Amino acid sequence: MARPRKFEEGRAVEAAMRAFWEAGYEATSTQALCAATGLGRSSIYNTFASKHDLFEKALRHYMKERNAVLAELMDGDLPIKEKVRTVLWWAVEPDPTEPIGCLVVNSMIELAPRDPEIAQLLRRDNERRLQLVRSAIETGRSRGEIDAAKDPLALAHFVFAAVSGLRVAARGGADRAALEAIARTALDAF
Repeated sequence: MARPRKFEEGRAVEAAMRAFWEAGYEATSTQALCAATGLGRSSIYNTFASKHDLFEKALRHYMKERNAVLAELMDGDLPIKEKVRTVLWWAVEPDPTEPIGCLVVNSMIELAPRDPEIAQLLRRDNERRLQLVRSAIETGRSRGEIDAAKDPLALAHFVFAAVSGLRVAARGGADRAALEAIARTALDAF
């Protein structure tokens, strides 16, 4: 009997993730979560302790999916500049079936300043992603793909600042030409 609930829970977390991603934590009502997940209010609260608990699970799910894709890219054989270009272009050309922006970036802006639990989760996620990118940059630097004088950690921070800025700009309505210009300028740092 636990297996069907787990399947339903996974589907519910995925649907909730998209709802939170689209509207944000505060603007996503319990009714909106019911509509997104197909579950009744009592089923949501029987499965998840609270809206916050469901949000945390949805955010962790998002992070796990995105970090797996990032790790695969950073561990791959492409030159570092192509890896960074790919990451930047994920923000320039997002999947059209997904909400605009990034759930992590949106959560940093909306929740991190006032929710210590979510802020800590976001910090740990940021550290993981920074390490993935920093390691790839160090490898690229050791292969002579970028200037040996460039600081890998500073470049990793720069990549994430650029991607976050691209995500916020896209959510604010920036057009593709503006996003491409930002991404090309960021890529010039390499």
